[in-house]
Amino acid sequence: MSRLVVISNRVALPKQTQTGGLASAMNAALQERGGLWFGWSGNIGKESGTELHEVTERNISYATIDLSRKDHDEYYAGFANRALWPLFHYRGDLVDYRRDHMEGYFRVNAVFADNVARLIQPNDTIWVQDYHLIPLAQLLRDRGVRNRIGFFLHTPLPAAGLMITLPRHRELFESLASYDLVGLHTHRDLRALEDYFLHELGAAMRTGGRIRAANGRLFRAGVFPISIDTAEVVELAHRTEDTGDVARLRHSLDGRELIIGVDRLDYSKGLPQRFEAFARLLRDNEEMRRRVSFLQIAPPSRSEVPEYRQIRRDLERSAGHINGQFAEPDWVPIRYVNKSYPQKMLAGYFRVARVGLVTPLRDGMNLVAKEYIACQDPKDPGVLVLSRFAGAAQELGAALLVNPNDLDDVAEALKRALDMSLKERRQRWDASMEVLENNDITRWRNAFLEALMHPARNASDLATTAPAETIS
Repeated sequence: MSRLVVISNRVALPKQTQTGGLASAMNAALQERGGLWFGWSGNIGKESGTELHEVTERNISYATIDLSRKDHDEYYAGFANRALWPLFHYRGDLVDYRRDHMEGYFRVNAVFADNVARLIQPNDTIWVQDYHLIPLAQLLRDRGVRNRIGFFLHTPLPAAGLMITLPRHRELFESLASYDLVGLHTHRDLRALEDYFLHELGAAMRTGGRIRAANGRLFRAGVFPISIDTAEVVELAHRTEDTGDVARLRHSLDGRELIIGVDRLDYSKGLPQRFEAFARLLRDNEEMRRRVSFLQIAPPSRSEVPEYRQIRRDLERSAGHINGQFAEPDWVPIRYVNKSYPQKMLAGYFRVARVGLVTPLRDGMNLVAKEYIACQDPKDPGVLVLSRFAGAAQELGAALLVNPNDLDDVAEALKRALDMSLKERRQRWDASMEVLENNDITRWRNAFLEALMHPARNASDLATTAPAETIS
């Protein structure tokens, strides 16, 4: 079995608290095969990549490099998060393109390539993660690396018409052809990639789902919807449902039902629209007042970006306005919390909540939606209200699917969820849970690596799941 080399912007080092399923999935794959995880250390140094920090635990080597302040600001805070992130989330109006930022992005990718090329062994299989490192395979090829290299995009991929609005888009996106396999979350993302290569770059489709780039190189793209460690999340929710923090939350509700949202503070998550939809629920349904509370947990992120500071101010203002309009001495409609919580505590909170409200304007997958389902009590499950524009909607068709831009649609779905019979709640939960048990994080990583190391014969073999049918 070949050694696995994982390359990502950040590395989940041993003895560090791992956040999210991706860190667990990568470590599990590396433990099975032995290998190397390479990325940025998270530290700022005088120069980028001049010193390699290495740690080994069992059969896994962890290698990291520091970045200079200039490289961090241009590559990470600049091009990756102020140009690519908004573009990939269909927010062309927020794209802040600067030529020096894009040059910094390519420069840091070259630093990654210089360091990784010296560490790669002839039989290694290489798996590159996310939008920070799109051109890395081409840079490795330029340095003589001939290993099989896969890439997985954890964000959505916008339509070709948006991709071409990025200056020098060909220079960036054509480099995807240097990978052997490009993995995407949904069939919509796959169509966007194929459309871009065929109609903007002059590529051609070949048998077996292969794409022949204009330079003659063949690569493949496929659908691999990322998931969660379903069994672990189920067990976590079961263990924590009666712990002190969860019991205090349940007691504070005083018999009321809970709607919960958990999102990183980001303009892609549709939080202002979500607050207004909840207000509309209260405005149009007086009987819902005092009956339900909405808990929104939104840890801050990327505070150096002006748009993120603005959305925090907007949400604080909106929550205060809604509470001022509807609150009573013994009841506050919105509980808005601007900090993060451990996964075990969130699992217990999800189990308490009658409704999970997940309404991003655009999201690659959204694992919170899947975690909410996995945390429910099978005997008395809650209801997931889910944006049609989250990748998870392609699998969780049994959720109540909504357009987050239609506030009436979201408000009506919330009322339907709160009034839903136990029989229907169980039917919808059973259908969703079947999806999560059939496609967990282990299947996701194994399917991708199998397709990378053993090319599939048919394009359909590159899809781990088919689009889900919705339940009306």
